[in-house]
Amino acid sequence: MNTQDMQVDLTNCDREPIHKLGKIQPFGALLAVNSDWFLAQLSENFREITGASQQPEIGARLENVFSPAAVRRLRSGVSALLDSDQTERLFGVDLFDNGKLFDCALHCSGPYSVIEIEPHVDGDVNRQIAVLRPIMTRLEKYDSVETLTAEGARQLRMTLGIDRVMVYRFHGDLSGEVIAEARRDDLETFFGLRYPKTDIPAQARELYVRNRFRIISDVQSEPVDIVPGTSMEGEEFDLSMSTLRAVSPIHIEYLRNMGVDASLSISIVIGGKLWGLFACHHYSPKVLPYSQRTAAELFSELFSLVLDRVISAEQRALRDKGREVHNRLMRDIAAGTPLTESLPTLDPVIQKIIPHDGASIFLEDRYQSRGRTPNEEEFRALLPQLNSAATSKVLALDSVAERMPRAEAFADRATGALIIPVSRTPRDFLVLWRKPLTQTVTWAGNPEKPVEFGPNGQRLTPRKSFEAWQQSVEGRSSPWTDAEVSIAEGLRVTLLEIILRLTDEAVQERAKAQQQQELLIAELNHRVRNILNLIRGLINQSRSEAEDIETFAEIVGGRISSLASAHDNITKGNWSSAPLSELIETEVEAYTSGNSDRVALTGPEPLVSPEAYTVLALVIHEMITNSAKYGSLTDSTGMLDIDVTRDDLDGLVITWRERGGPPVKPPTRRGFGSTIIERSIPFELGGEAKIEYKLSGVEARFMIPARYITWKAAKARKAKVAAAQSGHTGEDVDTLQPPENVLLVEDSMIIALDTEDCLRDLGVKTVQVESSVESALAALDRGLPDLAILDYNLGKESSERVAERLAEKGVPFWLATGYGEMSERLDEIGASGLLTKPYGKDELAKLIAELNQRS
Repeated sequence: MNTQDMQVDLTNCDREPIHKLGKIQPFGALLAVNSDWFLAQLSENFREITGASQQPEIGARLENVFSPAAVRRLRSGVSALLDSDQTERLFGVDLFDNGKLFDCALHCSGPYSVIEIEPHVDGDVNRQIAVLRPIMTRLEKYDSVETLTAEGARQLRMTLGIDRVMVYRFHGDLSGEVIAEARRDDLETFFGLRYPKTDIPAQARELYVRNRFRIISDVQSEPVDIVPGTSMEGEEFDLSMSTLRAVSPIHIEYLRNMGVDASLSISIVIGGKLWGLFACHHYSPKVLPYSQRTAAELFSELFSLVLDRVISAEQRALRDKGREVHNRLMRDIAAGTPLTESLPTLDPVIQKIIPHDGASIFLEDRYQSRGRTPNEEEFRALLPQLNSAATSKVLALDSVAERMPRAEAFADRATGALIIPVSRTPRDFLVLWRKPLTQTVTWAGNPEKPVEFGPNGQRLTPRKSFEAWQQSVEGRSSPWTDAEVSIAEGLRVTLLEIILRLTDEAVQERAKAQQQQELLIAELNHRVRNILNLIRGLINQSRSEAEDIETFAEIVGGRISSLASAHDNITKGNWSSAPLSELIETEVEAYTSGNSDRVALTGPEPLVSPEAYTVLALVIHEMITNSAKYGSLTDSTGMLDIDVTRDDLDGLVITWRERGGPPVKPPTRRGFGSTIIERSIPFELGGEAKIEYKLSGVEARFMIPARYITWKAAKARKAKVAAAQSGHTGEDVDTLQPPENVLLVEDSMIIALDTEDCLRDLGVKTVQVESSVESALAALDRGLPDLAILDYNLGKESSERVAERLAEKGVPFWLATGYGEMSERLDEIGASGLLTKPYGKDELAKLIAELNQRS
């Protein structure tokens, strides 16, 4: 085949065998031995590097090359290699028993053991490792990716004495950007420049994950051959894990074009993936001792851990913002306004965390839009393709028309889209739109490597100019960030929950049973994934506490059983708050076998919200388990006192006291169970946890904040006493002065009939019942009542228009609703009070008593 006819493009770089060049750099020597420790391959500079009297022959025993003591040490190092990507380092090895020391790097390459040799620098190992501690202490202070990477580059440059250190971060398209830089004052800056993905080919990125450190000591030096060029099996020598590996000629030319004489790259790996690089350039040849390179590689691993922590913290902050949006939307929308009418409220809330230029809601075959968006006809044209996308997956596009050609019709208004599906069939959507922008990307030179014709045909040539080269991109919006997509995922779940709460039960039973099922499945899928993640975490964290399979199964089984019992208690109330006593009784019963009188539970009965209930279940389980194994429940005499109190802020305080059991010894080590007890309540709920291992018995105190607690029993007693003192309970209805005429607006027939009966029992003569806004307004046109009770949510509409008419006419009215958030809107609507569902005769009596007082 004629080479002139071969296609030459950027994929040629990805096909270059950079790990099989058959050469090494000249600052070290290399030899390879087979499993019998016979010499198989050798670099031609062996004598020059080691000072050996002669070049060993291929096939020689290693014992005939190095001293017996050195061979024993090398064998021991090789035996420590557990996999092909591991490198063992030996410092200060006397290879020839002549006092001359070398540093050796050992790794495996197929069936061969590879030994790389470099001159040793006395005392450098400990000094380099010692330098890391203050550097890492300094880096721990930074809490953003920008500041951390900037300081990391500065510290690495000072430590290695390199002219330029850059932090090079990969984007989603595998192009890279210099996000931090520390350089010599006289050098031009590369900060902010972008480099195309072809600058670091695919096979090079793979090697950067496996072999985190890459050095090029002198781009002008001639590489040294490894002989023979192939093994006896005819295979080329794989140098993937070699520190001396020679460099691709294309990359050497690239560095020469930049004026760089030496370089090194240190990988930044997070979660097993290449996040970025420390890219270091030096403008004269530079050989770093192996000890210094080892310290730099360790620095990279530690830096990656710190960076991972910072990124995780930023993600937690992002989740917090998502929760704030969730709470705001639940408060503003779930009070009863249909979602399709809520865009003016919804859009500004989302705008604060996901900037956009327009928003559309398509729900129940109704379309509403705000800002720069397609009209209804243009949007409906996209629905077939939107419905063909992956289920329950947020889709982020900076050019909708590239995927959906019909979007060209409105490309002048909206180009980018963040499409948030609500899992129905066909689906509903919330779509955030962005207008088209002319974007300017600043590359380091022309990102397209030119093809050059020479005597040997066509070849790609590395860029010769690295001045900023700007490229304009039109017909696209500003891209959606990973953080914005993550928030959109949380928003999708929030919208599912809102839709579930706003869907009328009667309408669901008739026309939308299938839609409700799919919404429930989507919500269940979300909750099940959370539970599975929790169980996976329990299994992983419990491994260290068990010495055998049976103990491991018992520990994990107990914790999962506790979660299952807590889940049962929550779901009995349709995923609502559950009594603390049921949780404690369930755990106690498992260990006391019916002798629950050994456990005394005193105090009022709190109801614990679902998000706190599972956390508390694990804590109580660990406490009961420890008591049964080591504390007061280990024998037949011990007692456990659990006292429940209510603090000044309405929070729940649980005081735990064990007595009468064997003497208590504090744990000698801290397992995952101790972590659950001491950290889960403060970490997940913002509460308090304190445990003391007293000789007479364990004592502990746990505080759960009030936002997770409902004091049903305590509030009922207080309400009853207050009513008795003022004479307003259901027992003294004779003292009430009921109104003559009451208008009741309620769309549930059963609730309406029950309320009507209660009002008549309280002495109301006329109760006029209406089930819709129109019929209620018509009733007001015929005559005004003395009192009105309005169900706020009337199926697909709210009763706000009725409330406006009543306020205008000066008729007192109460709102009846199951949404507690409505209490914040009473003044805005003009209501006299809130009647919280479910309500009965006593609540109606109090309402009439309050009406009497106001009259």
